[in-house]
Amino acid sequence: MERWQVEEIFHEALQRGPAQREVYLHGACCGDSGLFREVSSLLANHSDAAGCEPWPANAAAQLIVEMVSLTPGQCLGPYRIDSFLAAGGMGEIYRATDTRLSREVAIKVSPARFSERFEKEATVIASLNHPNICRLYDVGPNYLVMELVEGRTLAERIQRGALPVSEALGIARQIADALEAAHENGKTHRDLKPANIKITPEGVVKLLDFGLAEVEPAAADEAATKPARANAVAGTPAYMSPEQASGSIVDKRSDIWAFGAVLYEMLTGKAAFPAATTLETMPTGPGVADWDALPATTPPRIRTLIARCLEPERRQRLRDIGEARITLEKLDDKPAATAQFTGRWLVRAGVLIIVAAAAW
Repeated sequence: MERWQVEEIFHEALQRGPAQREVYLHGACCGDSGLFREVSSLLANHSDAAGCEPWPANAAAQLIVEMVSLTPGQCLGPYRIDSFLAAGGMGEIYRATDTRLSREVAIKVSPARFSERFEKEATVIASLNHPNICRLYDVGPNYLVMELVEGRTLAERIQRGALPVSEALGIARQIADALEAAHENGKTHRDLKPANIKITPEGVVKLLDFGLAEVEPAAADEAATKPARANAVAGTPAYMSPEQASGSIVDKRSDIWAFGAVLYEMLTGKAAFPAATTLETMPTGPGVADWDALPATTPPRIRTLIARCLEPERRQRLRDIGEARITLEKLDDKPAATAQFTGRWLVRAGVLIIVAAAAW
């Protein structure tokens, strides 16, 4: 491949929002997995530098030389590589087969032996057991063996346009359920976005990529006394809360912010804060999203929920994702409850009509 080709696709991808980049790359690379991996790595390292000096393209490209490239038929222990799936800042992902169990799996390979971030992801996923969170099966010296989740990412689904309200709320409820399980386990995701959410052909939501996940401080006072990490601005700018973008200590309320942004994007087909790429452009006051873009059929409770999630001042923000789950579940139950009530009313009305007719 030519260097000019890599740089051209890289710069074109930068002009697109995070939710559209992956779809663009698949089309621009025309099935060239090597080209896809190289551009993906450039983009991943460029994103990781958010809030810092941007990485020059040639410096990011230098990292690609160190990436582990596997070919179909090659084995990692008992796992046989079948095909390349994707690339990211932490390494490459392959479809593989566990030859002992004849089970298809996804293998995430790190270019180095267990970096701190790679080890953190393994630890976090291993501590979580939830149907809406991708499962971890095994750990190797420089790879993770995970559940192979078929289907498209939510980013690919949104690329086709806004989701119907009922579909968006059903997906949001599953996301909230998964986040609640993580938060109750003391973990924050810190990189919740449509590209890290997969939807299986059966409609089951799976949260992916806990590479940036953090264990929450034991107490708020402890968090307040800790200095902000100089290199802690990690994540995807369009979905980062103001405190996360500033490099401050984050907690579960940053995930709640991202949840609100994802829900808004599902309903409107566009990012809530497409210009939020630096701390200077992060929202600083209420009403920053284009509320008129929400469908007219959006329930008032959902409008209120999104507003509470996207409150810039985190002390005023929704405090627990479980509240969002409850709101969404009540909306799911409402049609059934209404139908049941209507059925009872019709039966009683019918009886009254029959009695009145007999009396007459």
